[in-house]
Amino acid sequence: MDITKLTEIAAQTLEGSDMFVVECVAGRDNDITLVIDSDTHVTIDACAALNRAIDEAFDRDIEDYSLTVTSAGIGEPLKVLRQYHKLTGSSVEVLLQSGTKILGTLDEATDEAIAISYDEKVSIEGKKRKELQHVVRTYPFSEIKWVKEYLDYK
Repeated sequence: MDITKLTEIAAQTLEGSDMFVVECVAGRDNDITLVIDSDTHVTIDACAALNRAIDEAFDRDIEDYSLTVTSAGIGEPLKVLRQYHKLTGSSVEVLLQSGTKILGTLDEATDEAIAISYDEKVSIEGKKRKELQHVVRTYPFSEIKWVKEYLDYK
């Protein structure tokens, strides 16, 4: 199965909507998972319609595959820049390559980096104790292991 062609067909089918392709992965025995997301929300009907559109583009007698169309899950790492744009202004959890976790607000996302704002204890000259200060830090994607939407269940 040609994953590139399948992804192109999915992107063309979603064109003009607020939905977009996040990733397409082929497993063993041509088990294909197509993950989509939306600027608003993804319905099960939208996943089913996209599945049918892809099925119509391929000949089942020639291509032997199993296709699952699903939406990006809450709590899953972000994969494409459009997901970052969607979450601008929202709480996110960031795991840096160094192992440091940061919980803050996603302020901006570019092709190279993201800007996160959060409260951090910093040393103030002339004071013995560290004090909380609101900081904005930019992290290049090369320093980031993953970014996830943070949902506070409290």
